[in-house]
Amino acid sequence: QVQLVESGGGLVQAGDSLRLSCAASGRTISDYVMGWFRQVPGKEREFVAFINRSGGSTYYVDSVKGRFTIARDNAKNSVYLQMNSLKPEDTAVYYCAARRSMYLSRTYVQQNDYEHWGQGTQVTVSS
Repeated sequence: QVQLVESGGGLVQAGDSLRLSCAASGRTISDYVMGWFRQVPGKEREFVAFINRSGGSTYYVDSVKGRFTIARDNAKNSVYLQMNSLKPEDTAVYYCAARRSMYLSRTYVQQNDYEHWGQGTQVTVSS
């Protein structure tokens, strides 16, 4: 079982940057694909970014392409989400998720694809 803990959220102004971190424990994440999701009250949890086990393949929701970057450091058992040019519509609770996968080429973008979740970190972007 892998445990995930997010950090790095906060209150920023539009145009600012934040870097979210997701620290894993219990198992090495090198066997897991990782994703970031976000959720605002009253809405479904939304896929944000995906990274495969090696870090060589990433995928983003259209609304964050060119602004957000997902990365991983398997040696540190951590995943990151660099968020630049933040907008008020990026305000949400951000969740890290993990799924054990043997596939290097498959992309996972659905909530139900993931087996393990962190508790979330709040990101608030003021205009």
